[in-house]
Amino acid sequence: MEAEAMKMLAVGLAAGLGFLGPGLGLGLIGFGAMQALGRNPEARGPILTNMILIGALAEAIGIYALITAIILAIVV
Repeated sequence: MEAEAMKMLAVGLAAGLGFLGPGLGLGLIGFGAMQALGRNPEARGPILTNMILIGALAEAIGIYALITAIILAIVV
């Protein structure tokens, strides 16, 4: 295989595996929040605040994976 093809394969794997964790994490966050709201609808405010905060942190990890993949595609 050509070196450029191997580089692009590595970039694709880095991005795909890097997005897998945050994607699963966001799904579990939404699932947990919906269950919590179903059990205790009066706690909507704190649940929503915590869900948004943790969701933003999970998204940040996905952005780190995207930046890493872009750097690998350009530099290496």
